[in-house]
Amino acid sequence: MRYRVKHITEYLYSDSVSHCYNLAHMIPRSSLRQTCLHSDVKISPMAAHSSRREDYFGNQAYHFEIQRPHKKLVITATSDVETQEQSASVDLDLGITCAEAREQLAQSTRPDLLLSKEFILDSSMIRVNDELRDFATPSFEDDRPLLSATMELTRRIFKEFTYCPESTTIATPLADVLKNRKGVCQDFAHLQIGCLRALGFPAKYVSGYLETLPPPGKEKLVGADASHAWLSVYSPTEGWFEFDPTNNCLASEQHIITAWGRDFYDVTPLKGVIFGGGESPVLNVSVDVARV
Repeated sequence: MRYRVKHITEYLYSDSVSHCYNLAHMIPRSSLRQTCLHSDVKISPMAAHSSRREDYFGNQAYHFEIQRPHKKLVITATSDVETQEQSASVDLDLGITCAEAREQLAQSTRPDLLLSKEFILDSSMIRVNDELRDFATPSFEDDRPLLSATMELTRRIFKEFTYCPESTTIATPLADVLKNRKGVCQDFAHLQIGCLRALGFPAKYVSGYLETLPPPGKEKLVGADASHAWLSVYSPTEGWFEFDPTNNCLASEQHIITAWGRDFYDVTPLKGVIFGGGESPVLNVSVDVARV
């Protein structure tokens, strides 16, 4: 499937900003199931300096600096992306078991497996604790296939937690999400990643988009009007597989990847430093994903 993604971010400041420097993750990356065919980023007011680079995780990082006074900042990222389903040959009820996966992760010296283990470590927004381990454990019996167990955990989060945009902020601790059983896609992705890491399985945070208008006869997915978040878990024999706890599904061709990292902080759509601007700027975000 081929899509055109248009992501517009607008900041309105109460006072003039004299200078700013920003980092954006708004350009879709290429992966085994996705190819970014074309991308363009426009900044208003015009940037004095801008550059692209590939960051540590292989994401497309866009840096820009504005040196003129302004009270409004608009970033428009437009991309053409071709996606496909995850491997159709995988049956979640087959494959390596949870016990076998733990054993290989502990003993194997394969380069890809060793690299995956950095996604077991704590990160700035996800710290493993007994509560996460206790919540996840019932789904991960030793003789159960790892991917089947991960799908069961995905289903449990979908059923037991309420999608509620007003219930959390970016700074809400994961412990509060687990206690209150409410959150948004970012919270649910962090929760499932924390559960998987607590059990010793590598998991990474995936940021991206969903198709805005669904195919005829299909329901619109939650999170389709803004940037979305899900996760990817590593199986020593099957590789990385993406799960979406907000929508209780495997990520499909409708899931367009922008970037991945240890947690939201690694792949924030826009962050930076400004001089001036007053207090509490107004933020407006618009995302449109259309089939080409």
